[in-house]
Amino acid sequence: MAYYRPPGPPPDPALVRSLTEQQHEMRQRVRAELLPREPHLIAGCDSSFPTPDTILSVFVVLKFPSLELVEKVYSYGPVDMPYVPGFLSFREAPNVIHAFAKLENKPDVIMVDGHGIAHPRRMGIAAHLGVLLDMPIFGVAKNKLTGIFQEPGIERGNIEPLLDAKSGELIGEVIRSKDKVLPLFVSPGHRCDQATATRLTLACLKGYKLPEPTRLADYWAEQFKKEVR
Repeated sequence: MAYYRPPGPPPDPALVRSLTEQQHEMRQRVRAELLPREPHLIAGCDSSFPTPDTILSVFVVLKFPSLELVEKVYSYGPVDMPYVPGFLSFREAPNVIHAFAKLENKPDVIMVDGHGIAHPRRMGIAAHLGVLLDMPIFGVAKNKLTGIFQEPGIERGNIEPLLDAKSGELIGEVIRSKDKVLPLFVSPGHRCDQATATRLTLACLKGYKLPEPTRLADYWAEQFKKEVR
């Protein structure tokens, strides 16, 4: 996800309390589980903010394991939710769901450019969307949001656990997706477990830092931005 972080006054405390309560309620619904079967279609999802008040959300659907592009859609619209650190999923989710509704080929699993449970309240965008869509979803992020880890080896395929700093709970895995590049942070969202999230991420690498579902979602986001300008 490409985030816009506008300057401004601190968020309304009442809004923060309400969003926190909603996240805690949604967290109770998150499930870590195996996929019912090997996926035939895998989607990639990415959102960005072309302006402070608009959002562009993209889905691509690929065949798995060939990673052939099947479909691409986007939704572009206004953002009503103010920027509140730690609650970006509330800004993104409504438009992402609009984009998802446009898909003619419904995926078996979704890879989101963002975090799953590797979030201070275990409710990153992948977990948030997973609960709303009731779909198997996991997150692949370029930057750490929370947790501690040892740097993985410099060669592609090296993996280290991402742990909660206080409890030691496993909240994700840190993956070197390409030799000598910064690692990715992979965590399950909903109806997906860590092993599956990591396995599918590795299976979707084709020589780039990003796995194909989110790499192509990011690529098509740039193309679709030209249409909405």
